[in-house]
Amino acid sequence: MRSFAGRDILSLKDFERNEFFHIFDVAAELEPIAVQRRNSDLLKEKTLVTAFYQPSTRTRLAHEAAMHRLGGHVTGFADAKMTRAGDFYQESIKDTVKMLEFYGDVIVMRHFQQGAPHEAAKWASIPIINGGDGWGEHPTQILTDLYTVLKEKGTIDGLKWLAVGDMRMRTMHSLAYALTQFDCPITFVSPPEMSLTEEFKAELRQYSLDFREAEHVEQAIADADVILVEPVVQPDYTKSRDERKGDVGLTPANYKITRELLATKAKSDAILLHSLPRMDEVPTDVDITRWSRYWQEAFNGVVMRMALLALVLGAME
Repeated sequence: MRSFAGRDILSLKDFERNEFFHIFDVAAELEPIAVQRRNSDLLKEKTLVTAFYQPSTRTRLAHEAAMHRLGGHVTGFADAKMTRAGDFYQESIKDTVKMLEFYGDVIVMRHFQQGAPHEAAKWASIPIINGGDGWGEHPTQILTDLYTVLKEKGTIDGLKWLAVGDMRMRTMHSLAYALTQFDCPITFVSPPEMSLTEEFKAELRQYSLDFREAEHVEQAIADADVILVEPVVQPDYTKSRDERKGDVGLTPANYKITRELLATKAKSDAILLHSLPRMDEVPTDVDITRWSRYWQEAFNGVVMRMALLALVLGAME
C-alpha cells in the first residue's frame, strides 16, 4: 500500500480498497480523542491552511476542529472576497497556493471551479485536501459517510444503498467512485434534469459499479440498508456564493424522506445519512427517529479529518 505521507487527497478514484480500510483503522484509533473532548499533541508542530472560496460550515470547521484536536494550528480564509483572488487582482490559484505553502504544512481547499484543488496540487509542495470543487468531488465527506456506515453496520460490503438528490453533486460523484471498491448495489433517485449523465454512467460501468436508477424513493427504499440524501433544491456550485432571492421552491414528494415513509416502507435497521445543510427533503421530525444518523455523521466528520491530517502529515502510518 502506498504511504499517505505527503499525499494529496483529491479524488476517491485514486483510492484502492485496502486504503479505505487503513484510513478507517486510523480514524478508529484517533476517535477516543474526540469522544473525550480533549486535545493531543500529535500535530503540535504543524499548521493547517484553510483556503475556502465557497461557503462552508461542516467541512471547514471539521478540518479546523480536527487540527485543534491533534494539537496543531490553523490559519486561512473563509471568503474569497477577502483575498486577492476575489478582488481587482483575481490572483491565480498557482500564485495563491505558492504563497499559502509557506504559511502551513497542509492546505484544505474548497473552490467553485471543478478541478481547482487538482490545479493547486500541481504547484504546491505540501499536501492538498479537496474540500469540495464545484460539481466535481467531495472525498472527505464520503470517507466520513463510509466510516459512519462501517461503525453502525460493522461492514460496508453487502449493503444496499439508496442515493436521493441531485446527481450532479460532488458528494454523489465521490460516493459512486468509492462504492466501486465495495460490494454495494446502489439505486440513484433524482429529478430527470439532475440525473446521472450518460458519460458518468459509462465511466461507472467501466468500474463495474452495480447501479440502477429509479424515479421515486418509494420504488427503492424498501430494499435499502443505507439511505443517503442530498437536496434537489440546490445553489449554483459554479459560483463563489449563490445568494438566493425570492421563492426557491420546495422538494417534490418523489425525493423526500419523511417519517411516514420510513415507518411504512423502510427497513427497521436502515440508516439515513445527510451531509447537510438540508432544505425540506428530510423534515426535522425525522431527527429523533431510529433511522437518522446525520448528527453522528457530523461528529465522524471531525474524526475522519483527524485521520487524514495525521496520515498526510506523516504522524501516523
